Amino acid sequence: MTSICRLDLTYRPKANSSVITQPEIRTTAGVVRGKWENTVGVFRGIPYAQPPVGTRRFAAPVPAQPWDGVRDAVEFGPPVPQADAIPSASSDRNCLTLNVWSPDLGAAALPVLVFIHGGRYLEGTSSNPHQDGAILAAAGAVMVSMNYRVGVEGFANVAGAPNNRGMLDQIAALRWVQENVAAFGGDPDNVTVFGQSAGAGCIAALVTMPLAAGLFRRAIVQSCPGTFFSPRLSAVISATIAAELGARATVDELARFSPGELINATGAVMKKMPDFVESWGPTALTPTPFSPVVDGDVLPQAPWPALAGGAARDIDLLVGHTRDEFRLFNPMLGSEVTDAQLTTTLDRFAPAADTSGGYRALYPEATPGQIYELVNCDWLFRMPGLHLADAKHTGGGQVWNYELCWSYNRDQGASHSLDLLLVLGTLDLDEVRDHPSAFPNAAAEAVHVAHHMRTDWLTFATTGTPGWTPYDPDTRATRVYTAEPTTRPYPEERSRRIWATHQFDTLDLIHTD
Repeated sequence: MTSICRLDLTYRPKANSSVITQPEIRTTAGVVRGKWENTVGVFRGIPYAQPPVGTRRFAAPVPAQPWDGVRDAVEFGPPVPQADAIPSASSDRNCLTLNVWSPDLGAAALPVLVFIHGGRYLEGTSSNPHQDGAILAAAGAVMVSMNYRVGVEGFANVAGAPNNRGMLDQIAALRWVQENVAAFGGDPDNVTVFGQSAGAGCIAALVTMPLAAGLFRRAIVQSCPGTFFSPRLSAVISATIAAELGARATVDELARFSPGELINATGAVMKKMPDFVESWGPTALTPTPFSPVVDGDVLPQAPWPALAGGAARDIDLLVGHTRDEFRLFNPMLGSEVTDAQLTTTLDRFAPAADTSGGYRALYPEATPGQIYELVNCDWLFRMPGLHLADAKHTGGGQVWNYELCWSYNRDQGASHSLDLLLVLGTLDLDEVRDHPSAFPNAAAEAVHVAHHMRTDWLTFATTGTPGWTPYDPDTRATRVYTAEPTTRPYPEERSRRIWATHQFDTLDLIHTD
């Protein structure tokens, strides 16, 4: 299968573009002053909502207050409260900010890519240097990234508060983009959201949410987790966290505690999560107690049934994953997995309706440790992504699928997050060369694969097609990124067969005893 189209990624601003060392742009709330860094204008720390403090702490976001004069926008805003960034009592927590990178601040009408970071719905900040938008913007797009509430304040089920507050923050940032991005050289009618891991889970939800309708045209979902919670499950988890503080999960009671106290209570529950497996189900064995809540209101349905029902028919979708998604999380890596341990893992995670013979039958050459990693990989990331593509095809509109199979070292493989580093161009080539198990020529290959992926992402954002055959459940055309990317049927056929009849949907309590 051959490429449909490719873009020249050397962006050339118009000859009369005005380049001022410290450019100023008027937004709906006031004027911001950024700076040019090489060929990209950068504006950091722009408020898109008021600080989530006081009565706004567990509420839906409120648009930023206007300001007089010129606001410097050269430093990232503070991170939202999280384990490595607990605000002091004196902090105003003006943390709901976003950042803009643009190669042309004129009326360029460039495609806009809005990035939503991952971090287990627990952590993450747009100041992460691995998520810098300069290289992608220099290729010919306006890139926007944001901070949004995480942890208890963003995703806990709190009585008296709207659910999915972190995603409501994302929607507020997307509204800001619609109102302001043209002034930064972007086209508000050509916005693509893209995100990885928990950010991909948020996007899988956003494409179906009524509140997000009309705010973007395309979506790129990289490593979507298969975890979306029922109100019952999320309420029990939130109640367990609140109980660590001797409280109930209500706005009035949780407001008495500092962000640090809520973070510490969350950490205490995370250490005990495996103890809850009989009631929380496989959720208790994941690295996080939070996921989007399918409450029938803010989020009416889980992404798979919603997409299959046509909820995102008008949104172009690019979805995929890396080959070795679970390698970085694998607690058994380097240890021997017994057959009994593997049986327990298969009972917890493998689909109950599997008629293919299962992992042992279809992967006869694999050790128990390899199958342990495979089933976790498939349940948490690979099969949710593939089934998302199937659901999108069923519901209408076009979808494209990819898998990253390239890696630069034998220890980590094609690991979780590697695709994002390649797209953004933030993979450190010195680290690639110096890794003790690096493959020969890995650094040169990294540059080559990164260029291909970045070209495809930007082509998709610009034209609505990434340049290869769309996915359908019969041919399963997939862009496979190796040292020389190709388009071929989905590579993980054995896992696909095992999960063929499984229905991904909302996770609920196993029992309530």
